[in-house]
Amino acid sequence: MSDKTPETPKIEFPCQYPIKVICTAGDGVIEQVLAVVRQHDAELDAATLVVQDSKNGRFQSLRLVMTATGEQQLQQLHTDLKATGHVHMVL
Repeated sequence: MSDKTPETPKIEFPCQYPIKVICTAGDGVIEQVLAVVRQHDAELDAATLVVQDSKNGRFQSLRLVMTATGEQQLQQLHTDLKATGHVHMVL
């Protein structure tokens, strides 16, 4: 047996990177999330956006695909999305 733990797979950048954002439903929230993502991917294709409302309508799940250029970009994107005050999770 080996004591080495397997390395986690590395993402090869740049790549098409799917993200899912769970946010509070409300007027302008989707546009605000898209604006933040566009700060990190100016070529974002909004046609990839899929919106799903929660059962009670309080939350929305936004799925989209962006071009990721590196880990630092993704970390900053997460920070910027959370800073909106509407985003609860970024997956």
